[in-house]
Amino acid sequence: MIPRRIMIIGGPGSGKSTLARQLGDALDLPVKHMDREVHWLPGWQERPKHDKAPIVARIIAEPAWVFEGGHSETYADRLARADILIWLDAPVITRLYRVIFRTFRDHGKTRPDMQDGCQESLRELPEFILFILRTRKRSTAKMRALYESAQIEKHHFTTFKDINRFTAALTAEHTPALREQ
Repeated sequence: MIPRRIMIIGGPGSGKSTLARQLGDALDLPVKHMDREVHWLPGWQERPKHDKAPIVARIIAEPAWVFEGGHSETYADRLARADILIWLDAPVITRLYRVIFRTFRDHGKTRPDMQDGCQESLRELPEFILFILRTRKRSTAKMRALYESAQIEKHHFTTFKDINRFTAALTAEHTPALREQ
């Protein structure tokens, strides 16, 4: 059976957006990025908290998606509709490196998983690094609890090698079925 709804969680810099795009392309599923669709408005304006849950509800009601990102208040609702849960749990030092690298690489540009006008900025980098460090234990605990409670197919990856192996296997398994549709 081809998965129709894939939920991806993980800390900043863990590869959620990249994996979501890869799976969306490979399985012909629409990709939904929490930062782009729910959290941010153009120009780094945070969407009001009370507006977020209804947007998430509309997305998860769709018949198919790869939905990546945080907003732990909606974890249970997303999990209830998902066919697969993927937790990307790279070490914090790896994630910090990736965040710093992408900030320098994409400085002044808006990544595809972000809202329009949300350019990468060196000025905001120190605050983002502190956010990652301050929230890592609490965020990991929430993701672990969600993962352990999940009664669906689930995958916990701590290395990018394992993520790539999984993506290749899933793609190979479902590509012939996608061609028949």
